[in-house]
Amino acid sequence: MAKPHHLKRFYLLLFLLYSSGITLYAQKAAFGQIDTADLKLTSCSFEKNASAMVLFNTAKASYTKYDGIDMEVHRRVKVFNEQGTVTANVKLQYYSGGHNEDIKNIQVISLNLVDGKIAITPLDPKLIYVQKVDKTQKQVVFTAPAVKAGSVIDIKYTWHTSLSYNFPSWLFQELIPTRYSEYQAEVKYGYSFNVIKKSTQPFVTDTAYLVKEQRLKRHVYAMSNIPGFKLEAYMGSVEDNLQGVYFKPAQSEMDWNMIGLRLLLTTDFGGQWNLPLKGEKDIINEAKVLKTDEDKIAYIFNTVKNTVRWNETDLAYSEKGIPAAWALHTGNSTEINLMLYRLLMQSGVKPTLLMLGTRDHGEIEFNNPSFDRLNKTVVRVPIDSLQYYVLDASGKYNTYNSTPYDLLGINMLTIDPDKKDFQIVKLKTALPSTEIVLVDASLNPTGKMDGSVQVASSNYKRISKLEVYDKIGEKKYLEAIKDDNNNLQLSDFKFSNLEADTLPLREDFNFKLELTGSDDNYIYFSPNLFTGIGANPFLSESRLADVDFIFPSTYSINGNYKLPVGFKIDALPKSTILSMPDQSVTFKRTTGENNGAVVIHYVIIFRKTKYTRDEYPALRQFFKTMYEMLNEQVVLKKG
Repeated sequence: MAKPHHLKRFYLLLFLLYSSGITLYAQKAAFGQIDTADLKLTSCSFEKNASAMVLFNTAKASYTKYDGIDMEVHRRVKVFNEQGTVTANVKLQYYSGGHNEDIKNIQVISLNLVDGKIAITPLDPKLIYVQKVDKTQKQVVFTAPAVKAGSVIDIKYTWHTSLSYNFPSWLFQELIPTRYSEYQAEVKYGYSFNVIKKSTQPFVTDTAYLVKEQRLKRHVYAMSNIPGFKLEAYMGSVEDNLQGVYFKPAQSEMDWNMIGLRLLLTTDFGGQWNLPLKGEKDIINEAKVLKTDEDKIAYIFNTVKNTVRWNETDLAYSEKGIPAAWALHTGNSTEINLMLYRLLMQSGVKPTLLMLGTRDHGEIEFNNPSFDRLNKTVVRVPIDSLQYYVLDASGKYNTYNSTPYDLLGINMLTIDPDKKDFQIVKLKTALPSTEIVLVDASLNPTGKMDGSVQVASSNYKRISKLEVYDKIGEKKYLEAIKDDNNNLQLSDFKFSNLEADTLPLREDFNFKLELTGSDDNYIYFSPNLFTGIGANPFLSESRLADVDFIFPSTYSINGNYKLPVGFKIDALPKSTILSMPDQSVTFKRTTGENNGAVVIHYVIIFRKTKYTRDEYPALRQFFKTMYEMLNEQVVLKKG
């Protein structure tokens, strides 16, 4: 059964390059013809700070004479400033496996006002390139010519598939705003699709009707004034949250069992774990003499993780074969974990596999069996009849006995090659990741604070911190701790327990803080220092994506602030408890005075990991109140 192979790669890459969207414009502007009012536009009326705007997209999808599908696309973009010129760079990605898809009939022009007249600059067809992305994907690449602030980019092309059930779905929403978007889909008699609509705003057109003389059903969908999608804290993949319309075959022979069986038959997946790795006999013999399966699992996991470096690519298959990746000491995540799977099998352990779509790629859907979103493989090993280890040897800080946090809470396909058993499962953890902060500080009469900080991060907090540190480096990491506070200075920063992954990661540093607003008689300070939770991520009144914290967390922040000589407490935040109505998040503050010091203790517990958009208002209100409490000041008075 045909599948819409193009959907994930095609739309998401276009989206990320500000060049996605398959839509129709109600006024049917012809290619190259434009109202000068659009050339004179200086901003988007419904999103003033936008660097560019999609004026319209047009697409008409219909069957060809031989039951293929053509989708004719016409897209027009207005550039407002220099930042918006990136919309000139276009990559149209498509599924090239089996030559089932293609992009053709490409026309590109740029339009500019020069001395009050419209100047048209066409793109030389020789500057349109086709590039190989991987084994199954290609992309058409070009840059619209003569693009600058004020330009309009006009693009036409045809996307084609030879597969009759590969009917294109598409997205209305992009990173930049869209003034008007309409799609016309003509489904001929004999084909049936379920239409799934994802929208957070009303359609201006939403209709379907029969055209008997042409023996087809015509669907027309349109939206106007669509805001640019804003990346939000704690969200999943972009595509999972965009407004769009999706065509799914009403009757499909494809299910997850069939997908699993087909994967086992492919040479670049199911054919890989029978291929020997150079020097593997020594590893296998070493593992076989170990007394327990757990010892074998730990040894082989660490051997693979330390031998092969992840190339930061997630794919559902092996690109060059696992023997070659092993010899080169580098590979994608599936290659590395198929090596792990093979060595475990050869050592007498009985592993199975899990395949998934990562959060940034898009989660697989139980009711939509498809190869499209599968882009990573990990290994599962039974501990007993109820428990499993889930292993991913591609992660630098992953351990064999702790499920990697990026695998939690998303659908996965289990693959048991021996039993030919395939199920959809979702991994969970009830174990919270904790962060304990100890602040020991002194204040002086001139309104300055200095002291030391210890931070202990366990479980997933430990791993995520180390990953961030590796990615951005120490300088930016310390800047993040300072949180844009120019009055704060840090020194003597160091990590401890880096090599002992069973112990909490410890951070130690000293600090000096200039307290603003203080005078000769009063000192003001907020004990919301180094809490680890950062700034409030939920300031927006509305939310486009669901909230995904991934794993439960507990924060314990303890502050001891020694009073300066001659000062006493004038105002102290009250001890209090704040909870979400369902107790999914609680905040507790305990305050007091002890031996001439202000003592403040915060405990914040996140028990629930996912909140829908409908639950967002209550979550936002909780965070608003919690941050107001965190920012309440201590007031010290002289005398």
